[in-house]
Amino acid sequence: MPRIRRLPTDLVNRIAAGEVVERPASALKELVENAIDAGARRIAVALTDGGLTRLEVTDDGCGMSSEDMALALERHATSKLPNDAIELVETLGFRGEALPSIASVAKVSIESRIRKADSGWRRVIDHGEMIEEGPAALPPGTRVRVEQLFARVPARRKFLRTPCSEYIACLDIVRRLAMARPEIAFTLTNGAEGKSRTALSTQADEGLATRVSQIVARELKDNAVAIELERDTPHGAMRLTGLAGLPTYNRGVADHQYLFVNGRPVKDRLLTGAVRGAYSDMLARDRHAVLALFLDLPPLDVDVNVHPAKTEVRFRDATGVRGFIVSGLRQALATGDRRSAQGPDRKAMERWQAEPVREEAPALRSIFEGRDWTGPQARVSEPRPEWNPPSQDALPTGRAEEAGPMPEEAQDYPLGIARGQVANTYIVAEAADGLVLVDQHAAHERLVLERLKSAGAGEATQRSQALLVPDVVELDEADCDRLEDAAEGLARFGLAIERFGPSAMLVRAVPAAIAKADTTRLLQDLADDIAKHGKNEDSGALLLSEKLEYVLATMACHGSVRAGRVLRVDEMNALLREMEATPRSGQCNHGRPTWVKLSMDDVEKLFGRH
Repeated sequence: MPRIRRLPTDLVNRIAAGEVVERPASALKELVENAIDAGARRIAVALTDGGLTRLEVTDDGCGMSSEDMALALERHATSKLPNDAIELVETLGFRGEALPSIASVAKVSIESRIRKADSGWRRVIDHGEMIEEGPAALPPGTRVRVEQLFARVPARRKFLRTPCSEYIACLDIVRRLAMARPEIAFTLTNGAEGKSRTALSTQADEGLATRVSQIVARELKDNAVAIELERDTPHGAMRLTGLAGLPTYNRGVADHQYLFVNGRPVKDRLLTGAVRGAYSDMLARDRHAVLALFLDLPPLDVDVNVHPAKTEVRFRDATGVRGFIVSGLRQALATGDRRSAQGPDRKAMERWQAEPVREEAPALRSIFEGRDWTGPQARVSEPRPEWNPPSQDALPTGRAEEAGPMPEEAQDYPLGIARGQVANTYIVAEAADGLVLVDQHAAHERLVLERLKSAGAGEATQRSQALLVPDVVELDEADCDRLEDAAEGLARFGLAIERFGPSAMLVRAVPAAIAKADTTRLLQDLADDIAKHGKNEDSGALLLSEKLEYVLATMACHGSVRAGRVLRVDEMNALLREMEATPRSGQCNHGRPTWVKLSMDDVEKLFGRH
């Protein structure tokens, strides 16, 4: 039997480097986090060939003395844990592995100067061996240069990607850290030897909305709502801030969702699941929201020491955090997303959101709600005698009122007064400051869904539908254990289940709204959700409630006025008034815009009047 032996220090460092340093972006992340923890106000990153040839990080932080620099290059030496309470750590780094791990697989040059010193100190380590040290001339702060990454570890070097791919990964790291710290100025340059270009440049002390919009997309600021929510916990306050894009401002991939916990960029399945749940009835399944969320909670409520790269976290109350994010996002979207991401006039929308809804809206809505929307009515357009009309398809197909001056009482209606209908699908309205086009089906679909929710239809759908013959669903024993623990909570939503042997569950009733659901897939999804987000019974119930909202959205779609339905002018106006009074009316249940506006300036430009 082979004898147990202690591994040499250089091999231990290389093993540790395998956990911390996977590619240039990994090393860059550790170095920039060190600069942030050092209190830097300006951080400059310079890459050569995407970091494959060289990467350099310069900051104006507190700096290090020669003695501190020597300790910083030893394993498990850090200034970020003043005591042994690792559960109370508030800095980005704390393991004390980054610098020695990087230095064991690359050539690292460190120069640093503390603020009160006349000069700095420099050390050069080549793959774990110190080859040079001495005084250095530089302003207060620290400069770290990493070269020849994995040059002596060919097995790791060959797995690195092209300079372009590595540069994109490095840029993503810096962008996320820059978003988390709007008080710090960041610059990033990249290029080949002797030639570089600036890829990112931000100013210090920018507002959060300005910094996020500058990094993600400049139009995000005008197509998003601000989030500001706080809730007390046993250990302190939990706070959620950030920007959430309107559902109509979405992307085909989830790459533009930036999530932060206590200022730390993370990629956490619980948080991404909460975002998906919050937008569940506002986005199509293949579209993703654009947002930046900053969750701050007491250190005792989150464990950041579950992954060497610190990109994953674990919450003490996972279900509470998920529910807090879902409710926070929905609350924010409900207050600001009547507007569409297609570019409505900002001043009109600000006036709309600041002023109360007019009292006439309920009476107008009663006209709209009493209408039978079961099918279109046939309609024949009468030709004018003085000219030969075009074909029937080319004629306007909606009723219109005689165009005249807008009534004084209608001046404050953001969506204006209906003037007619085009193709029996789009309502044309005249507002005080422009022309509004409304998709009648998309708009009414959203109104019906919100009406169902506000009228308590959400609770009505939770009634149970007993199964004539109970379904037996076979699952893994661990999944059965999770579902059995959550059975009481699921029963509140109308799902009655019980254990049926070691590896099966018996389904006796399902919520009435999903009576035709595939019980096997339903239970498997619930079990998976509980496994992801903790064993708390409300976790599975939360996913079930989201499934019920999908059902409500489907019901709303089928119960809405269809495209091709001829509307009277009073019905069109009632629809517009209800849109002004309804949250989330700027987009349908699938994330498409319900209305767009052309300002009078835009209209006049089309006809060459400007």
